[in-house]
Amino acid sequence: MPTVHVDLAERSYDVVVEKGILRRSGEMLQSLGFSGRRFAVISDETVARLHGAVLLHSLEAAGFQATVHTIPSGEASKTLSHAESLCREMIRAGHDRKSGVIALGGGVVGDLAGFVAAVFYRGLPFVQIPSTIVAQVDSSVGGKTGVNVAEGKNLLGAFHQPRLVLVDPETLGTLPDREFHEGFAEAIKHAVIRDAAMLDELAALNPANREVPADLIARNIAIKARIVEADEHETRDIRALLNFGHTIGHGIEAAVPYGELLHGEAIALGMRAALFLSERHAGLSRESSLKILGLLERFQLPLILPHTITTETVMEKLARDKKFSAGAIRFVLLDAPGSARVSHDITRADLHEAIEHLR
Repeated sequence: MPTVHVDLAERSYDVVVEKGILRRSGEMLQSLGFSGRRFAVISDETVARLHGAVLLHSLEAAGFQATVHTIPSGEASKTLSHAESLCREMIRAGHDRKSGVIALGGGVVGDLAGFVAAVFYRGLPFVQIPSTIVAQVDSSVGGKTGVNVAEGKNLLGAFHQPRLVLVDPETLGTLPDREFHEGFAEAIKHAVIRDAAMLDELAALNPANREVPADLIARNIAIKARIVEADEHETRDIRALLNFGHTIGHGIEAAVPYGELLHGEAIALGMRAALFLSERHAGLSRESSLKILGLLERFQLPLILPHTITTETVMEKLARDKKFSAGAIRFVLLDAPGSARVSHDITRADLHEAIEHLR
C-alpha cells in the first residue's frame, strides 16, 4: 500500500494508493477521528453512478451519514453557479460547520468540491477520492481548488488542503479511452520536470491496458508532494514548475467552450509549445524534445492545434492566466529531461511564435 505523506505542518496529510481502497474508505476516515461527522459526497453524474454505491456502503458500514450531490460531467460544470447550487443543496440537507466534504471524481469534481469545502461555513475538512489519471497523479494533491470563468481557467479559488487522499487504481477501469489517455499528459509532465527515468517507465506502459501500477501513481504523487511542501502557495518559483505546458495549454483550453478539449489534451499542446521554446531559449536538445513528443503521441494526445482556434484568442486568454505576475510572463522551460526552471525572459512575441508552431 504505497503511501505518500505531504508534510505541511498542521495541514499535513497522507495520500494512500491501493487497489480496492474505495471499499475501505469509511474505515480510513474513522482512523482520522471523523466519527460522528456527516459528509456531503460531491461527484458527477457518471462517477456517482459507477462508484457512488460502493462509497456510500463503506461510509454507512463505518457509522457515517452521507448525502450525495451531483453535477453534470465535464469541465463546463466547474463554475461559480454550480458551487453556489451545491452549497445551497448542502444547507437544505442539513449540513453545517461540523460536516465534511468528500470529492469523488476527476479533476473537475475535486477542484469544485474543494472550493465548496473552502467556502461552506468558512471552511470544512474534505477528502479527495480521485477517479481519473489526471486527478490521481496531480490535481487531488496540493490544495488548489477553484472554478473557471469565461475569462480563464481557475481564476476564482482558494488554497484548501485535503485531510486525506484515497487513490484506487481500480476506478481507472471504467474510464472512456479519451479520458484515460489525457491523464498521462500530467504524468509525462512530472517526469519531464523532475524524474527523467520515469519517461522510460511510461513508455513501457501499454496505453490500451488499464493496469497502471500503484507504485507509478505514488511516484508521481511524491514529485508533486515535494514541490508543494517547498512552495505551497507558489511564491518562490518552485511550485510554478508544475505549470510546464500549462501557460499556453490553459490559453488553448479556454479558447474553446469548456470541455471541447480535455485538460490533458490542451496541456499536451502546451507542452509541445514549451518544448519548442525550450529548444530556442534553454538549450534543450532536439533529441530530447522528440522523445517527449513521441511519448505524448503514444498516449494518443493531440500535437496539432485545431485550425478553428486562433492565435489571437489563445493570446488573449493566456494573458489573464495566473502565471502572469503584474503583467510579466513566468514561463517554465526545460534545460534537459528532469531539469526545469522558470524563465522571466519569454516575450509575447515568443508565445505567439510557439502557438503558430503548433499548426
